[in-house]
Order: sequence, then structure tokens, then C-alpha cells
Amino acid sequence: MNEPLVAERTDTAVAELEIHGMTCASCAMRVEKALAKVPGVTRASVNLATEKATVEASGGVAPAALVAALLAAVEKAGYEAVPVATEAATFAIGGMTCASCANRVEKALARVPGVAGVSVNLATEQATVNTRSPLTGELQDLLVAAVKKAGYEATPLAADQDTAAPAKRATAGDEARREWRAVLVSAVLTVPLVLPMFGHWLGFDWMLPAAAQLALASVVQFVFGARFYRAAWKAVRAGAGNMDLLVALGTSAAYGVSVYSMLAHPGDMAHLYFEAAAVVITLVRFGKWLEARAKRQTTDAIRALNALRPDRARIRVDGANGANAEEREVPLAQVRVGAVVVVRPGERVPVDGVVLEGRSHIDESLITGESLPVPKAPDDPVTAGSINGEGAILLRTTAIGAETTLARIIRLVESAQAEKAPIQRLVDRVSAVFVPAILVIAALTLGGWLIAGASAETAILNAVAVLVIACPCALGLATPAAIMAGTGVAARQGVLIKDAEALETAHSVSVVAFDKTGTLTLGQPSLTAFDAAEGLERGEALALAAAVQRQSDHPLAKAVVQAYEAHANAQARDVLAGAAHARAVPGRGVEAEVTGRRIAIGSGRWLDELALAVPPALAARARTLEAAGNTVSWLFEPHGGVLALLAFGDTVKPTAREAIASLEAMGIRSVLVTGDNAGSAAAVAAQLGIGEVHAQVLPDDKARTIRDLKIQSGGIVAMAGDGINDAPALAAADIGIAMATGTDVAMHAAGITLMRGDPALVAAAIDISRRTWRKIQQNLFWAFFYNLIGIPLAAFGLLNPMLAGAAMAFSSVSVVTNALLLRTWRARR
Repeated sequence: MNEPLVAERTDTAVAELEIHGMTCASCAMRVEKALAKVPGVTRASVNLATEKATVEASGGVAPAALVAALLAAVEKAGYEAVPVATEAATFAIGGMTCASCANRVEKALARVPGVAGVSVNLATEQATVNTRSPLTGELQDLLVAAVKKAGYEATPLAADQDTAAPAKRATAGDEARREWRAVLVSAVLTVPLVLPMFGHWLGFDWMLPAAAQLALASVVQFVFGARFYRAAWKAVRAGAGNMDLLVALGTSAAYGVSVYSMLAHPGDMAHLYFEAAAVVITLVRFGKWLEARAKRQTTDAIRALNALRPDRARIRVDGANGANAEEREVPLAQVRVGAVVVVRPGERVPVDGVVLEGRSHIDESLITGESLPVPKAPDDPVTAGSINGEGAILLRTTAIGAETTLARIIRLVESAQAEKAPIQRLVDRVSAVFVPAILVIAALTLGGWLIAGASAETAILNAVAVLVIACPCALGLATPAAIMAGTGVAARQGVLIKDAEALETAHSVSVVAFDKTGTLTLGQPSLTAFDAAEGLERGEALALAAAVQRQSDHPLAKAVVQAYEAHANAQARDVLAGAAHARAVPGRGVEAEVTGRRIAIGSGRWLDELALAVPPALAARARTLEAAGNTVSWLFEPHGGVLALLAFGDTVKPTAREAIASLEAMGIRSVLVTGDNAGSAAAVAAQLGIGEVHAQVLPDDKARTIRDLKIQSGGIVAMAGDGINDAPALAAADIGIAMATGTDVAMHAAGITLMRGDPALVAAAIDISRRTWRKIQQNLFWAFFYNLIGIPLAAFGLLNPMLAGAAMAFSSVSVVTNALLLRTWRARR
């Protein structure tokens, strides 16, 4: 659900409008003044860049009246205003069979007052409606009525589909089984009609009596073909056409000609075409069954994600005196934030939380795409839907229900699959005139053959072939089927694509700008070098440094302790000594007593103040490390001398080099844009093979740098980052790619989110976008190819109705099957 159009506070109402027609700052100022003059308005702000206006009014103003007055004021000032959509409602649409149906439902919903935008997805059989006012029961009823008037059925879908999903899947399964039985029975009745034709080719002249043919064909035509008549009648009643109308007209014509010939020429079996009508109905129904089966497979990713949600959770409840805690299994809906949840080995994690007790490995593969189990210890986060490994753990719940990471992923994938790609607009324009155009071509075919002197039977059969070969279904399924398959498999590999436009844009990326810290590097300082002075063992010096830093929470102190612990695991003889009287010296460092000696760690400035000389070898080493972007500190005795050099740096992620190499292999240039110093940026760039570096760039300047890259490259520029400071650049780029390990602000500004902090997924995201785009192009080619080739062949009498029916059924199945090939895609590891 989006932000409210009118957000009512205790004393203020806030409205947001989209303003169209502004060209300069003067326009924005004029609109702002016009809005400010509306009675009740206390403040008006117009943003030329986003073309939006935010208006505050006194709380006593009715929301509807306020919006109406604001729209009138903007129109009077010479511009156009549209209220920002406030809510998105989803409806399951029943009865759609082709792109023309989806187009008609879309138009019907768009005409309902208060609707800001509509998107109908033929593949999912759902409509997403954005409204300009809160979605009341009255507005919902109007939307359902509009769909019904157009000849279809609409059922509102709740925001939380957890309980409805299993029932819906069961219903879909029952329908599939019923459809398959209908296809089988229809085929059994059709076979006796077709066998004589094959027998004639083999030299056997045997045919069913005309009465038997009529009986079998009538059952197929009016029982198993009834669905086409019902849908066609609804379309005609609504003043439109669809695939069902074409099939109903075509098969009825073939059946009618056969009945006429049987009555007009008794005993003449040569002019009976019952088999043509029966075969077309059977093949089209078979094709629709295959199509529905394939479409269900495109939503496998959503079903797999929904299946990760456990129904129940085991919570720990304290006794009356705070002791004697007991475990209680409750429905997941009863778990609250802050509750302590017990997850046993092998169980699925029911909530987002933080580990309180226990250690284990968690399988997060279906959420992040990470194939290896991830170790978890106290204070580590865990995600709902992941699977606990060998150890029992206690979690403190941080998010439940719709706020969990898994729920957000599902919403994001569903949103992307419901969206229309920009290329779909072309298909919508074609499908809007497709059925009327086919009816005209069929009429011209009929008339042309009659004028050419052909018999009425020949003219009608050729017109029937035109009606039957035409397939708007393939056009309607070409784009959404590919998008659903592509976004679904990407989600399973840890790549979340926000919408279809992001998917379509990403395929043509020519430049990727990377942030450094947290994106290409771990974002945590580590001890990159530790050199002891001559005469002192490295292990002893490292133990002294760790002892001084043991009690500190500073990131650099943690890096020293971690380095010591890693060393101590390998060299057990080094024992960490205790430290006493530790104190921080502001701006200089820290010191403490270790084994009776005063030991300090600090900056070169502190050494200068104490007039301590640095050994020449360590001084040269320090200059080299600083030139490479490291921060250098010193371990020393304030009344003695320098003991060791410590260098801190941000470690490059293990897959960063592979990520840059993969992009280069794809013909994509990588650029480093960071706020860090030039030395550090240059060192990371050299290590990764990045040729262009922009260092010491402030957050606002990052966005400017991205805009400059767009101008220089003349192509599509992507930005990959993870921090708040990256949000302006992510928004400025043609496509933003955010790390889910970073901030929510960065993820909101991005079109693609990587569920693992793995830079190699940047190349994977672009790769799946390219593959999906190719599938869309292939599908549209075949969809248009079938019609552009098949319709003329049918019109010129080179395609009989039975072959036309088979081609029509195959066209829809082929585009969906082609899209399903995307499910074999795997992100490179």
C-alpha cells in the first residue's frame, strides 16, 4: 500500500499531487501560489524535478473537498494535476483467455471513477488497481461490477494470502484435472471423425454414417465447446471480441456448413466437415490445458517462497517468578515482536530475529541464494523461512508477519510479476485491434473466394481457417510469462527485481558505478599489516597490542583482538596477558599497564609529541602502507621505544575481483565512486582491475558523478551501493542495485536488491535481465510470426482448419514453454 493521498493528522491534512505541464521554476512558483490560495491550505510546496506538489491544510477541511479544490486551482493556473495513487488493490480475474480479454478488463477498470492506474496480467490472471482515494467497500464493489459488465469475474484478493493460497492451489488443481478429463473425452469423440480421413490416405474408403458424424460432432461442439460460446457471448454483449469469439465463429461455420450439406445433399459424404470443427475445439482446449499448466509453473518461485512460511512457532514463556520457563507451541499469528522463540535442529525459522542463545548453521539458500549453510552465534540475525541446522537456538523476535524479510521478498516478487514492461504497451495496442482486424480479414477471405468462383464450402472453410489460426493468446502471454519466469528464478538466486521496468532497463547497462565500502569491501576495518621492531617476536608484540585493546569497543581495537585470536589459534603458545589501568588519550590513542609495563597504541602525532624515534625500516614500511590507503598506528612504550607498526584497512570481498571480471567479459565498464581518500580508492581499484576512480566524493556529488557518467557514456548507467550516502546516486542512476546487507534507504532507492552482500550478484542481475529480455523478444517474434505467416496462408487456402487449430494451440504453449527455460538459469558462484 502506498502513502496516503490525504494523511489526516490531529490538526493537519496533507495531500500529494502530480503536476503536469511545468517547464521551469516560474511554472513551479505559479502552481505553488495557486495552491496556497485554496481555502484552508496552510502550506504548499512544488518540486519541479519530481513534478509533485505537497499541500498541508487545516484538519477541518474534508479530504475529498480539499483534493477537488486543489485540482481546480492547478487547472485554473494553466496546468494539469493528478492525485497520487493512495492504495493498490489486487483482484483475481476469471474468464480471460487472451490478450484482448486482458485489454478489455483493463479499460473497464480504468473507467471507474477514482482509479489512477490499472495493470492486468494475463499470465497470473490478476489485476492491480491503483486508486486516487482510500479503497472503500463501495469503490471495491464498483470495480467488481465494472469487470462483470465487461463479461468477466473479479474477486478481491486480501493483502495477506497465507490462508487463501492453499485453497486457491487446490481449486486450480481440481480445475486442471477437470479440464484434462474434458480434453480426453473430447478427443475420444473426435477420433472416429478423423480416422476415415487417415484411412482414405491409406487407401481405405470407409466413413461413418452422416447421422453418426452429426451426433459425435454435436456433443463436441455444444458440450465441450460450450465454454467458447459462453465467453464469446459475454464479449459480444460487452461490444468487444476475443479468442473465444474467433473459435466459436470458426467452428460454428464449419459445423453449420456440414449440417447444411448433409440436409441438402443426402448421401454425399464429401462435403461434410464435422471433423474440422471437432478437431479445432479439441486442440484448442488441449492447448489451453497445456498453457494453464505452463503458466502455473511460472509462479513456482512465489509458491516456493510462500511454502517457507511455517504455520506455528514454539515460544518460551517465563513462569510467575521469572523462572521455570516453559515452551509453548502457538499459531504464528500470536507471536509478537520481542517474544523469545525456540528453533530446534532441522526446523524452519518462523520469524525474523536475533540469536540469544546457542550456535548453529542456517540454510538460507531459498532466501539469499547462498548454497552453503551460514554459521550463527549470539547477536547474529536470522531470517524467517531459513532452516536451522544442527543446534537448537533461542531467538528474540524482531519482525513478524508482513514485516519479515521473507514477506517483503514475496511482495517484491509479486509486484514485479504484476507489472507491465514498457514493451508490453506495443502489444496492448496491437491486441486492442487484433480481433476486429481478424474478423475483417475473415470476411474479406470469404468474399474474395466467392468472387474468385470458389464454392461456398471452400470459401467458408478458408475463412474458418483464418478465424482459427489467429491467436491473440500468444501475444498476451509473451511478455508476462518471461517476466514471471525471470524474476522468479532471480529471486531464488538472491536477486530481487523491483519491477518490470527495472528488468527491462538493466539488460542494456553499459557502465556500473560501484561504491567501495561495504559493496566491494567488507566495510569493516581489519589489521592488514603488523610488523614488529627488530629484536621483538611478532606474536609477543601482537599479544601486547591485543591486551591494550581488549576492553575497547572501537572498530580498530576489535580488529587487533580478532587478528590476535586468529594468530593464537594457530600459535597456542602465545597467551594474552591481562591489562590494567587502561585509559584513552583523546586524539592520540590508548594506553594500559601490561605485565607491569606501560604500553600504548596511538598515532604518529603522539610519537612526535613524545619525541620517540621510529626505526628507519618501519618508517619506510609505514609510508608504503599509507600510500596504499591504510591507516597506520604504532605500538610503543611511552618511556621506551617503538615496538611495532599496525596498519588498518578495509579488506576487499573475496568475489569482488570476479565480479569486475564478469562485467568486463559482458562488455560492461566498471567505475569506482567513493567518499574514501584517493590512496585507499586507488589501491582497491588497482587490486580489482578498475580503471576509472572518483575518490573523496560527497553523497550529493555521487549523484552528480552518476549524471556525468550517463552523459559521457551515452548509455545506461547502473549504480551499486549499500549505504545511506549511496541513496542519491542509486536514485540518479538509470538502474540502482542495492545490497540487502546495507541500509533500507539504499534498498528503497534501488530497482534491484541483492540479498547477499556479494558483488558478483551485480553481474548476475544484469545477466538474468539480458536473458529475460531475449526471451521477451523471442516470444514476441514467435507470437507475431505465427499470425503474420499463418493468417495469409489460411486466407489463400493453404491451411485447413484442423492444422490452423493445432498451430493456434501450439503458439501459446510455445511462448510459455520458451519462457520457462529461464528456470534453468543459475547465478555464477
